[in-house]
Amino acid sequence: MYYSNGNYEAFARPRKPAGVDQKAAYIVGGGLAGLAAAAFLIRDGHMAGDRIHVFEELTIPGGSLDGALNPDTGFIIRGGREMENHFECLWDLYHSIPSLEVEDASVLDEFYWLDKDDPNSSNCRLIYKKGQEVPDDGEFTLGKATAEIIKLVMTTEDDLVGQSIEDFFSDEFFASNFWYYWCSMFAFERWHSAQEMRRYVMRFIHHVKGLPDFTALKFTRYNQYESLVLPLIKYLENHGVDFQYDTIVKNVEVEINGAEKVAKRIFLVQEGAEKTLDLTPDDLVFVTNGSITESTTHGSHHQPAIPNPDMGASWQLWQNLAQQSPEFGKPDVFSTNLPAQSWYISATVTLKNEDVIPYLERLTNRDTHAGKIVTGGIITVRDSSWLMSFCVHRQPHFKQQNPDETIMWVYALLSDEPGDYVNKKIVDCTGEEIAQELFYHLGVPAHRIKEFAANSCNVVPTYMPFITSYFMKREPGDRPLVIPNGSKNLAFIGNFAETERDTVFTTEYSVRTAMEAVYQLLDVERGVPEVFASVYDIRELLKSIYVLSDDKTIDELDIPVPRFAKRIGRRKIEGTFIEELLKQAKLID
Repeated sequence: MYYSNGNYEAFARPRKPAGVDQKAAYIVGGGLAGLAAAAFLIRDGHMAGDRIHVFEELTIPGGSLDGALNPDTGFIIRGGREMENHFECLWDLYHSIPSLEVEDASVLDEFYWLDKDDPNSSNCRLIYKKGQEVPDDGEFTLGKATAEIIKLVMTTEDDLVGQSIEDFFSDEFFASNFWYYWCSMFAFERWHSAQEMRRYVMRFIHHVKGLPDFTALKFTRYNQYESLVLPLIKYLENHGVDFQYDTIVKNVEVEINGAEKVAKRIFLVQEGAEKTLDLTPDDLVFVTNGSITESTTHGSHHQPAIPNPDMGASWQLWQNLAQQSPEFGKPDVFSTNLPAQSWYISATVTLKNEDVIPYLERLTNRDTHAGKIVTGGIITVRDSSWLMSFCVHRQPHFKQQNPDETIMWVYALLSDEPGDYVNKKIVDCTGEEIAQELFYHLGVPAHRIKEFAANSCNVVPTYMPFITSYFMKREPGDRPLVIPNGSKNLAFIGNFAETERDTVFTTEYSVRTAMEAVYQLLDVERGVPEVFASVYDIRELLKSIYVLSDDKTIDELDIPVPRFAKRIGRRKIEGTFIEELLKQAKLID
């Protein structure tokens, strides 16, 4: 496998790999990474679909890309995915997957046309004082802390091992609008890995200007399950892929001889019966190790979500693999000792009538039921003790919604603080109590809050014990390589596998690791698109300095350089390409 860019590789079709007709694939996990691996095996590896087997512990595929109507509790979305135009591997996949919504179009075509007709943007990003005050200038207010972000990028990833975000940044940084934009958009906590934050800054440097108004983002027409998972499942089923649900893979036995590693057996449980599957070196095994939505529990409008202490099948499988070789990673780094303050709860709010809509539209200045972008992403309540955020995507968000229903998604980054209205931790709250806290911050009059929460909505809280595991501080080797050194037929896929430069907690990471795994194990003669190289583009770096400093020129920046030195510097670059670049970035007049 090698990395590539440009149309030459992007449009090329690889030839059939040698010996592929004698090979079979066993994919552990029916989330996006597993489904993408199956699709790449078919499209680029020329493997027959009936030789591909997907083992999924749940009764439906999709993993964390979910969206469902529970007949007992109501609509549920555990989370959503923000996408952008430079998810190179994701769009490489979906340009080959037929749309279920638009005739003679791919999912990428459908998504692209939707964004052309209804481009994403936000009219309100931060609120406080019950929605009465909205800072709408979009400034980052970093001040001197701008230099800290530059320092983060200039520091090597190896030098950040063991450091948290709060170890690296000052109090001034955490008081800035930038931090509130950043932490709520990407779900970063202060104790998370500085390495991961650096990757994010470098990965999305071209989108810094779009952080306050979300013009950097793109969203699907419906929830991610209906818009992304179902078309992919249909494609795979049409090719004869074998899906085995209610299947728990307990272990993959790996034979290790010196540096060589060969998966020899899969131990699984189906319908309560233990089974063993013997493997040959021609049997390729793709393991989704770990899961952020493992051990999820749901509450209801009148019951809180009760935490599940179980590690769950995906973590237990990874632990069993890790015992066989240190090259298979360290699952405990990501699955244990998560702070009590972390994000654990999200909630799906179904507004059943128009009672609350005016308080939303006061912030969005948009018709909630026009079928177009509503909030354009999350709105963060800056003075919420829970650090609550909420969003409303295009309605209907589910095809099964009634016309007068509105689906909202709510989450809180701080789980061990009492609310400002309900005076309880969010982890202890029923759906109705979460609604009360939300409506309080939306500015619903005090005498109507409990009435609206009781009669105007249904709220399903969801507890996810591992939801922020991706961002825990780590060291090299804590995440296994996609193809461990010397592995002949075993690959790790998903956001707990290690790849170059890309950012976890994204659909792109899931698809990228799947693509890398398939291309290496089958020796596919096509490059994997490299992570978009905006951080290596001097134009993007200069523009980001201008934007992060709230549109200040070099002369206006608080740089400790004598005025005469600035004058000499200006004369030196006069009439040069450097001057042209600085003018384009608006850093000089």
